Amino acid sequence: MRILVTGASGVVGTEVAERLAAEAIGASGADGPAAPALVRTARRAAGGDAGPVPWDIGAEPAPAPLTGRPWDVIVHTAASTRWTMTRQEATDANIRTLRAVLSLAGPDTHVVHVSTAYVGGVRAPEDLRGEEFEGYRNGYEWSKAACEEIVATEHRGPATIVRPPLVLGRRGDGRIGRFSGPYSLFPALVSGLAAVVVGDPDGYAEISPVDEVAEVIAGAALGTPPGSPRTEVISAGQDSMRLSDLVRITCDTLNAFRAEHGVDPIAQPPTVSTDSWNRFFLPLAGQWLSPVQQEAVKLLAMFQSYTSMSEPFEPTHKVTDPGGVMAASVLHWARSKPRQALGRTVPWTLIDAA
Repeated sequence: MRILVTGASGVVGTEVAERLAAEAIGASGADGPAAPALVRTARRAAGGDAGPVPWDIGAEPAPAPLTGRPWDVIVHTAASTRWTMTRQEATDANIRTLRAVLSLAGPDTHVVHVSTAYVGGVRAPEDLRGEEFEGYRNGYEWSKAACEEIVATEHRGPATIVRPPLVLGRRGDGRIGRFSGPYSLFPALVSGLAAVVVGDPDGYAEISPVDEVAEVIAGAALGTPPGSPRTEVISAGQDSMRLSDLVRITCDTLNAFRAEHGVDPIAQPPTVSTDSWNRFFLPLAGQWLSPVQQEAVKLLAMFQSYTSMSEPFEPTHKVTDPGGVMAASVLHWARSKPRQALGRTVPWTLIDAA
């Protein structure tokens, strides 16, 4: 079995490639089917026999090692996950790259496409960011929805769509290849830039450990291809954390780490409803907050609708004990970034912009 993994240097791609490589090693001396032959690609890669094949997908033709005959399985994890993309940027980053990858697939190639759980679910009117994204929160979601449609309708062979929620570190030790996305919340809480949390305290906050996301993807890649397009949703469902749980667990874990090092605890910020924030507090931000504080407000506003959903997702793969995953991820970040985790909290101060 020949398996191609794109985006093998990304958070999910790294974990998937490691798991598939381990499966190949484990199968190499066993009776039965031959071990899978794994090839990885990354936009920035040194190349060589052991490393990923360099390929800036969509911007340049596929390199020779990837062409010649169709792959048995293509696992497409490469994507831009930026929530600030314009429609054109999202098209170039995600839709055009998908089509380039599909050009390497044949009618028998099983395409395992990594999407996002936020393509589905309930979106409140205040979550939406304009008509250009057609009912989705941002360009990332919109492009991922378009990609799912392309895979389901244009690919001639079997297809599996995998939808993870916000991805955090491994369940056991919190390790992750790169701190991005939700990890920006942790230094904001320590520094005091996250002076308030905007959202519904009882809203659902869906997360998944990266190793379980990789497990679902690898299982699809190595399993029997589906007869029709299949969608896997990774979620804790009704057992998801609430926003209040997420903030409490994060602050408690940070404060336990700070106590071990003799540093004063941080205060858990109050929660303000999205409606109150947008109608009353946000209009004052431009006049009374410093430029750094305003940037923090914009950054944290992106998480509002992702951490206080009115309904959780319906899982096909159930995430258990998401609170434990959260605590392990926060602790790993703190141990990896002790200067930030042990930093001094500076309360918001108002300035007169007049």
